[in-house]
Amino acid sequence: MRVLTLTPFYPTASDDANGCFVAEPLRQLEDFGVASSVVAVQPLHRAKEESNAIAPIATWVRYPSIPSGIGLASAGAFLYASLISQIRKLHRSQPIDLIHAHAALPCGHAAVLLSRELRIPYVVSVHGLDAFFDNQVRGFAGAWCKRVAQFVYRSASRVICISDKVSRQVGDSAAVAANTRVIYNSVDTKTFCPASSDSPPHTILSVGNLIPIKGHELLLRALGCVLPRYPYISCEIIGDGPEHQRLARLARECNLADKVRFLGRQSRKQVADAMHRCVLFALPSRYEALGCVYLEAMSTEKPVIGCRGQGIDEIIRHGSNGWLVEPDNLQELISALSTLLENLQLRRQIGEAARRTVIQGLTSAHQAIQLAALYRECVA
Repeated sequence: MRVLTLTPFYPTASDDANGCFVAEPLRQLEDFGVASSVVAVQPLHRAKEESNAIAPIATWVRYPSIPSGIGLASAGAFLYASLISQIRKLHRSQPIDLIHAHAALPCGHAAVLLSRELRIPYVVSVHGLDAFFDNQVRGFAGAWCKRVAQFVYRSASRVICISDKVSRQVGDSAAVAANTRVIYNSVDTKTFCPASSDSPPHTILSVGNLIPIKGHELLLRALGCVLPRYPYISCEIIGDGPEHQRLARLARECNLADKVRFLGRQSRKQVADAMHRCVLFALPSRYEALGCVYLEAMSTEKPVIGCRGQGIDEIIRHGSNGWLVEPDNLQELISALSTLLENLQLRRQIGEAARRTVIQGLTSAHQAIQLAALYRECVA
């Protein structure tokens, strides 16, 4: 079976974490009889990206679009026009059985048009909670995005959702009668493995874009409260974004300037190394479809703190293989940090259970098996 993977997310030379959740299962899929032709797309108004040398080979296609959210609803049509000649040639030389588009806009919309032209089915993956793009894009443009996304979901053979929370988000729109299937993202368990060193870690780690919904402000305030009792603890924050300067000021106001390191964007190896050297991982995000970074930290046998009501609470069993707090609840987060920092044996038990959770059902092989089965259902 040959699948055309159409994605706006894919590792680049400058950012090997971008779209790793798309790239990593592709080699595993080969073991289950699925060959992938990958087309990674980017709009012309963005800086041109270079290919990543480690990820499976992709053809990069640039397409015209109107910058900002105003042009998102029409971007799929422009992408289709940029792709159709090339995909026709590919289909003649290596017949495509199925198209797998990542995100409804623009790739899902382009997949609808390619599917009709080539008379082959398509599936679309939903990776975030803004399934209809009407949170990202407001007003008339947002309403247009929602209509196009609904059309994409209705027409797809399957809508692959990365959590039940995302599946409910898609299904909650009365205008959509979508055939959804939940397939969780997976972890590269070789890269994200337990640390070989037994040296005692003293770092709390957080990984995520520096935007308000990720909860970094809450983490800094909680850290300021627990630090007097645990003065040896420090914090590393990996990621970048518009909140960087404000969070740095907050760290100074909380007397954490010498305790918090903002490391910016990091490679996959650097993230794995940071997870190896941390005592626990905390990302109190209040808007999370699933969160690959939680799974990666779990795979390194570290206790993970996430929030209830988010996609990750489908994976974490509170107190068993991770820890859950209410979003925006400072006192609960302070209590969680204190409990885990105080109890080495509890951290070890949770970390070992977290790794087992990943090994038993969240590896790249598990994801590939489910994808291969779903692909065959769609082409049968």
